Amino acid sequence: VRFPEDLEDDNTTFNPEYSHQVFGDDEVAFGYKGLKIFLYYIAGNLSTLFRIEYTSKVNEKFDCVEADDVESKIREIIPPGFCTNTDDFVSLLEKEVNFKPFGMLLHTYSIHNEEAGEDITYQIYKADMTCPGFREYHERLQTFLMWFIETASFIDVDDERWNYFLVFEKYNKDGATLFATVGYMTVYNYYVYPDKTRPRVSQMLILPPFQGEGHGAQLLETVHRYYMSSPTVLDITAEDPSENYVKLRDFVHVKLCQDLLCFSPGKLMQGFSQEMVMEAQQKLKINKQHTRRVYEILRLRATDMGDAEQSRSYRLDVKRRLIGPYKKKQRELAKMRRCLRPEELTNQLNQIDLNMQHEQLEESFQQLVSDYRRVLERLAQA
Repeated sequence: VRFPEDLEDDNTTFNPEYSHQVFGDDEVAFGYKGLKIFLYYIAGNLSTLFRIEYTSKVNEKFDCVEADDVESKIREIIPPGFCTNTDDFVSLLEKEVNFKPFGMLLHTYSIHNEEAGEDITYQIYKADMTCPGFREYHERLQTFLMWFIETASFIDVDDERWNYFLVFEKYNKDGATLFATVGYMTVYNYYVYPDKTRPRVSQMLILPPFQGEGHGAQLLETVHRYYMSSPTVLDITAEDPSENYVKLRDFVHVKLCQDLLCFSPGKLMQGFSQEMVMEAQQKLKINKQHTRRVYEILRLRATDMGDAEQSRSYRLDVKRRLIGPYKKKQRELAKMRRCLRPEELTNQLNQIDLNMQHEQLEESFQQLVSDYRRVLERLAQA
């Protein structure tokens, strides 16, 4: 909500992707007809209005059953101090002009908005719990995780090893410049013996109204650039990354790596090298596993897949990496031959069908190439 009229505007409304973390695996609230749960957030500081509507509710006295306590379930995830009536909320909205982003400005960028017909400016900040008001703001911000990240949990904000990166949109209201929350990322700094740290991305969320506009890539690249300047950072990883996050990371890593000399077309055609591993880690804080994916994507771009020899060389190179888990199975099979009785061995062999392995390997390769092509298409448009 930026303006009072947004309260009645369905275009500013978005629905949760998940509700199982609040309402159970069946995502059901029992005992209501026409139930509507409304959560409104002021765009900048995320002050909250919460209310419930329904046309009827089962009555324990007459229906011998009790309706779910929906209000208590929501109160468990939103911090206290929220509004329950619209007038209080609108009066808070009038004070929004005083809200300013928390922490240190890291990056400013613009994206052209077709609907508005103009460029809109965004800023990325790094904050921590010492910033006045940030702890309360973060309590409100993290409530979005429950609706948009499938396995979300709230973090221990008293642990000083957390870093917070925030994206804001700048917009005008009655001649003043205001800020709207776009999304954020939390990063935990793990200790690596003897004197390094390994930042690990824990949570990342771009709010639905801003998704598909490139903010995730801007945020991840800014976080990489922030840590790149630190000699004590070893590399950057992610905790349990989703499929969408992996695609985003591939794009950002390739964008960062493509200008390194070790990834020039001539060197790519010579194969994956230790030089690539060293340079990507030292200059960009990208680990060996992720560097290998960057190499495969950039080598695909440098390869003429219409040329039979180049195409075969690329396919064999990628499949040599993909075949690792299958080779492990073969080693396990060799051990079984020495240890198992004939009937047990037959049972295990039935589970390791070599033809099936070859089919799975080819499927994995084709899926990978398809994903890589999407990264290269996005890179060409960037």
